[in-house]
Parts: sequence; structure tokens; C-alpha cells
Amino acid sequence: MKIFNQPEPAEWPALLARPVMDAASLDKKVSRVLDAVRRKGDRALRRYTREFDGARIKKFKVTAKEFATADNKVSEELKAAIQLARFNIERFHQTQIETPKPVETMPGVRCWRENRAIEKVGIYIPGGTAPLFSTILMLAVPASLAGCKEIILCSPPNEEGKLHPAILYTAMLAGVTAVYKLGGIQAIGAMAYGTESVPAVNKIFGPGNQYVTAAKKLVQQEGMAIDMPAGPSEVMVFADETADASFIAADLLSQAEHGIDSQAILVTTDKQLPKKVTTALAKQLENLPRKELAEKALDNSRILVFKDREESLAFINQYAAEHLILACTGAEEMATRVLQAGSVFLGHYSPESAGDYASGANHTLPTNGYAKAYSGVSVDSFVKKITFQQLSKDGLEHIGNAVIAMAEAEGLQAHAEAVKVRLIEK
Repeated sequence: MKIFNQPEPAEWPALLARPVMDAASLDKKVSRVLDAVRRKGDRALRRYTREFDGARIKKFKVTAKEFATADNKVSEELKAAIQLARFNIERFHQTQIETPKPVETMPGVRCWRENRAIEKVGIYIPGGTAPLFSTILMLAVPASLAGCKEIILCSPPNEEGKLHPAILYTAMLAGVTAVYKLGGIQAIGAMAYGTESVPAVNKIFGPGNQYVTAAKKLVQQEGMAIDMPAGPSEVMVFADETADASFIAADLLSQAEHGIDSQAILVTTDKQLPKKVTTALAKQLENLPRKELAEKALDNSRILVFKDREESLAFINQYAAEHLILACTGAEEMATRVLQAGSVFLGHYSPESAGDYASGANHTLPTNGYAKAYSGVSVDSFVKKITFQQLSKDGLEHIGNAVIAMAEAEGLQAHAEAVKVRLIEK
């Protein structure tokens, strides 16, 4: 990781930049696959599953027998861990369910808002270099709480045409209604357009590589709802002189091991800390199974030393990290001044990994600076909010003249007449 000591504000734009992809070339490749899925359905799905995953699939939908086999292959220890995580995630997300609160804006004029679940949602779960079964909990649990009728899941099969047992076990536990052995661009296309085997959904959720991300973006342009714009995973750590270098190194590596385009940033006010952290990184890297991926990700990463917390906070808020760890004294007070972040972790014993798995908060978060305008996934992500209003005759009389005056000023006479006709004594 390259170290920058007290960089001037003029240097910040370059330091705030994420890894860049050739979007035009990528979109062209992705569009070709999406178009084939739209036109050829299952035939295209089988072709691309052979080409990209090396698997020959006759039936994409996972059977009851496959679920039963998977259940027997997951250890009791892992089942207990998944169940604990599910409990915490459900407990946290239950607090997000809103009760309608009617408001009488004037006598006889009542307005309120109610949630209606999105009926069909699709969840994409990566299964290549890391089978992210934890993400199933983060998406299917709030979807179930919201009341979604259909929750379908797509995940890429291995060369034998099978899914990781933990993915199937977690899907059963979290309330997924159907699972399909289908990955990559073709999975996004299938959920967006529908095929002979895979039903079209109303909204698509879930992380993925650059191809999946591009596919979600392209189907969104065609009218399909998605959870949020996304890019590679990222973490930013703010640390002062009280921080433990080995803790920080572990946090940086926990994101770096996601993939070569992930980014890990350390912001500090302690001039001695960068050397300690780089030493700890080198030591911990040696023991990582995904060492090569993490090393390449660290090439996209950096350490920045600022003179004080004010300058550090200014940089932190401009970066708008997916994950922000405040490894410092006074973390609670500092957190009140964080304006842009997906999820914030306070103190020396709040690793980002806790949020990824079992604290209860959602780990599906905006990346690539989108935290400036987007929130992470919640129960709200799986509902539409419908407004209602009910007026009595007295209520309409209270606001009728205002409505008529405004409608006529806009030149919309029929709007005005819809009120007038009700106020005429018959």
C-alpha cells in the first residue's frame, strides 16, 4: 500500500478514485449475452452456463432431493452459526416494519401511507471464488419480513452442475421460494426477462463481479428495478494512536481478499501507524489462502496521514465508503459527524466482518461513492409505499378553493371542475 503524508486538497481527487473498468467494452459484451437470453430463453441459458461455468444443466431449478442432500452435508457447527446470524438479522430488520400513521392535515382531510410488498424479487448470490451464502440471509430475511410472495435465487453451479450445500441450506432457512443453478449475466437476464424455466421478477438484488454489475445496470436502463448501483467492495479505516496495527491490518485484508478490484483505505492522524500496519499486513498476508487476490487489491489501496481529525473527516465524507471503521477514542462522537457511508463500525472491537455475517445489520451496501445518495438494503427495499387520502365533504370545503385556484393558475380547468362539481349544492 502506498503511503501519502498530509496530501494537499488538490491531490484528493486522485486519492478518492476507485479502480476504473473499461465500461464501454464491458457493456458491449454483456449486452450480447442479455439479448440472447431475451430472444432464446433456456437455450441461451444452457449455452452460457456451459461456456462460462463449464456445467451442462438440463433442469435449472433445484429439486427437493438436492435440498435434502445439501442439508446433510452442512455441519451442525455451521448450521448453528447460520441460525444465530439469521436470528440477529431478523431481529434488527423487524424494527424497520412501519405501522401506518394517519394524519389529519385539516379537519376532514386524512392522509396516510402503507407498505405493500414487491410480489416477486430475485436474489443473485455469487458462487465462484467465494460462495456468499451470508448474502442470502441479508436479502431473503428482509424480503420475507416485507411479505414478498416469491423470492427466487440464482447462483452459478460448479462444473458438476451443483451448488454449494451452504447456499441451499441457507436458502431453505431464510424463506427463499425457489433456487436456480444459474450464474453470471445469464442469471440477471433470466430474472429480468423470464424464460421457460425461470420466472421474471419485479426487482433484482445481490452482489456480483463486474459482469453481473454491468448486467444489472443495463437491465435497469430497460425498466427493471435493482437494489442499488454497485462496484467492487471497499473499506475505509480511520485510526488514531490508540489503534492496534494488527487489528487494522486484519480489517484491510478482510476486504482485499474479496477480489483484485477491491479497495482498502487507512486514514490516520498517527505518523507512526503506517509502518506498523504495513508490517502487520505483510505478516498476515502469508497465512491467507486468498493471498494473491489480496495482494493485487492492496495495489489499488493506500494509507493517508492527515494532520488532525477535521481534515480526516473531510476526506472520509468525500470518499463515502461502503464500510467505515472508526478505530479511535471518541468513536461515538466522531460517528455523529460522518455524513457519507454505507455502514459504520465504532471502536476497536467492531470489525467489519461482524457486520458481514452476524451482528444483524445488513451488509448489502452502496459502493463506489454511491453512499452519498443511496442507503443499504433494508425491509424498505422490498416494499412499495402507497399513499392514501380520504376527504369528507367538510374536508373538501376546507381545501377546495385552494385546489381550484392552483389548478386554474396552471391552466388545468378539468382539475378545478372536479372540485367545483362536488361543492355545488344539489
